Amino acid sequence: MITLGTDEITKYPFLAEGGQFLKDKGFSLEQFGLDPDLKNIVDNAYQRIETAANGNIYKSNLQNGSSTESNLSLEVFSFLIAVILLKLSGKNTLIQRFSLAEARRAEKFLEKDLQHSDENNEKLGIKILSELFSMNVEKQDGKFVVLISDYLKHSVHFHEKEWKLVNRHVDNGKVFLTSHEAVRLVRKELASYIRKKINSMSLPPGLDGFDDTVKKLGSIAKKFHVNIVESTEYPPCIKYAIEVLEKGENLPHSGRFLLATFLLGKGQTVEQIEPLFKNAPDYNEKVTLYQLRHLAGDQGSTTKYACPSCEKVKSNNLCFPVPACDKIINPIQFGRKIDA
Repeated sequence: MITLGTDEITKYPFLAEGGQFLKDKGFSLEQFGLDPDLKNIVDNAYQRIETAANGNIYKSNLQNGSSTESNLSLEVFSFLIAVILLKLSGKNTLIQRFSLAEARRAEKFLEKDLQHSDENNEKLGIKILSELFSMNVEKQDGKFVVLISDYLKHSVHFHEKEWKLVNRHVDNGKVFLTSHEAVRLVRKELASYIRKKINSMSLPPGLDGFDDTVKKLGSIAKKFHVNIVESTEYPPCIKYAIEVLEKGENLPHSGRFLLATFLLGKGQTVEQIEPLFKNAPDYNEKVTLYQLRHLAGDQGSTTKYACPSCEKVKSNNLCFPVPACDKIINPIQFGRKIDA
């Protein structure tokens, strides 16, 4: 049993101890909307969401060395109030981006805790990996080891060569990982965990005083709204990719590559394609434009990348075949008349 102090709760405010922390300090959610003395916490929560919406990670006082008790409490409260504001706003795009940013923030602390010389910090890191993600983690010879079955379950979204089991150090049914790799293994799931906590929480009735801040969040969310005109000629794999982005959900790298190369192959320009990615939780305009220009052969390479084959799309779990997909071997061919 590990007892979490304020500094640990500050690093991982999404744990159950975060909600209890508020009660232990004698505060109710209603107070934050009505008490003018607590307005700075609501403002801080808004800034935390705005930072995430802009694709950045919230800078913690822990990282700035200002780890006084009052500063730590402010950080925990700002996370909890940010969750309330997001729930009240109902803006899925903001919830997605906030969840990803908070997961990336926690990831930095989690990796440090796993590397820490203090045994309690290491135990806390292992406890989070084990309990939140049902992953049996042990320390062995300076590495973190997980069962092959756990590794395969959590690495299913990785397509890089280094994550393939054949390229890992495996011994006695266990996979050996560095602290960075162990944490990286659960990044997507950590973001999903935080998002689900926000979406599933129930708010107390009569929660007043947050209207103005929620309205400001609505203005932020409008920046990410894109009117997508869908063509009936798009194959189902492309429609799926567009729908995921339109909902503000995370489309894996293989899906983004598929969508971009398909549209480039259909003659669309980088400038026409780029707005489709605005709703992605980790959207960054400069990075997106660079990657699209690279795929188009306009930057970093003179080679224009081709749309992956249907077989490749299928191996990435992005294939949703319909009768019109028969006799084609590449999504680009969808809708064309193929002679038997």
